[in-house]
Amino acid sequence: MRFDAWHRASLRRTLLMVLLPGMLLLVVAELWLTWRTSLDAANAAYDRSLLGAIKAIDANISTESGGLSVELPYRMLEFFELTASGQVYYRVATDDGLVEIGNADLPAPTGTLVTGQPRFSDSVYFDEPVRVGTYARVLADRIGGSQHDQRVIIQVAETLGSRNAFTRSLVWQSVQRDLLLILLASVLLAAAIGWALKPLRRLHDEVRSRAPQDLAPLDTERIPADVRPLVEAINHHVVRNRALTEARRRFIDDASHQLRTPLATLATQVGYALREPDADRMRDALSAVKTQLDEAVRQTNQMLSLARTDAAELELERIDLVALARQITREWWPAARDSGVDLGFDSDCEQLELPAHAALLREALSNLLHNAIRYTPRGGEVTVAVRRAEDFAILDVVDSGQGIPEDEMSRAGERFFRASNMTLPGSGLGLAIVRSIAQRHGGGMRLSAGEGGRGLVVSIELPLAS
Repeated sequence: MRFDAWHRASLRRTLLMVLLPGMLLLVVAELWLTWRTSLDAANAAYDRSLLGAIKAIDANISTESGGLSVELPYRMLEFFELTASGQVYYRVATDDGLVEIGNADLPAPTGTLVTGQPRFSDSVYFDEPVRVGTYARVLADRIGGSQHDQRVIIQVAETLGSRNAFTRSLVWQSVQRDLLLILLASVLLAAAIGWALKPLRRLHDEVRSRAPQDLAPLDTERIPADVRPLVEAINHHVVRNRALTEARRRFIDDASHQLRTPLATLATQVGYALREPDADRMRDALSAVKTQLDEAVRQTNQMLSLARTDAAELELERIDLVALARQITREWWPAARDSGVDLGFDSDCEQLELPAHAALLREALSNLLHNAIRYTPRGGEVTVAVRRAEDFAILDVVDSGQGIPEDEMSRAGERFFRASNMTLPGSGLGLAIVRSIAQRHGGGMRLSAGEGGRGLVVSIELPLAS
């Protein structure tokens, strides 16, 4: 829940809250590294000074008297104390500790001391931290009657006040520099985030300024690549809403256009029946009213079916087109028998599976069979055929009726279009429904004349893959 609250906050605030702590952690790490680097630099500089004092003392060691003596350069030590800004201690002794000159209680070096290699270490002398430089070399002349080579150990120690002050100065300079960099980085980060979010503000203003009926897709040219998928998803949603709105508007226009005349005719017929005193003529008028009502109901149902076809969510499933077409053909056998039409089924394959919406295909084939049986004269034939052509499944409905004039074939499938040779009443929506269903499946509808130019062949082409 805490992270959800962060994501609901301002994007600018979220980025700053995430990035600034990270920057502070980096600064802390950098300060620690700076402190270590400054300490190493201070030790390197001051250790060279210690080594200089050791070399100066070493140059003044003498064994000419048969013992160990040092002519101490006091001015040099005074200068070194001024440089170190603190106390300086020294000790000169033989390796076996028989001779010691200077501060004898200065902490002796621990471990093995390599000849000719200076060693520097931190220690405590009189409860005060000191830095000790130690150097050992072999004496040229043996002293005290020794039979073995002897080494002299030279130690110089200084208090840490000066080098600590130097280290603190370097660290403080780094702190000031890093704080200034954090401030500048924060300002630049806030400015960069604000500049990067300007396209979103522009998008916000564009959407807010649109008219309610404006459903045009949003322009993605000036949108950042990270936000473009979101805008494209919004555009996809806008296109779907526009299609639904257009379908709703088209349905209202169609309904107002197509139902106005039948309703006016019904009102006239009912008024005539009410005024007719003769029972037989009244019965004829009511029969005409019943016929008109049946046609109006069918026309309304077809308009509703077309509206559902345009707006239905297309959920595809694997179906066997051969089995579906055979089943629907059998369901229309009674209607064909009553009309005196021979209805048959044919297929060049036993099974043909494809992704489709079974209910919509049932609606399409039912409309084709209704039209074919209705416009085929008694004694005629209607055949439902399923075949495969490369990557498409073809569903044909072939009739031996009056067909459609060749110059009007291209208009077949338009809403409310009826061929000029049609004599029976109708709404002109049957083929429009079929074409819409075929297009929703990624296919199409094709019309052609039957064999020998007799009748009509309506073909629904459906892709075998999604």
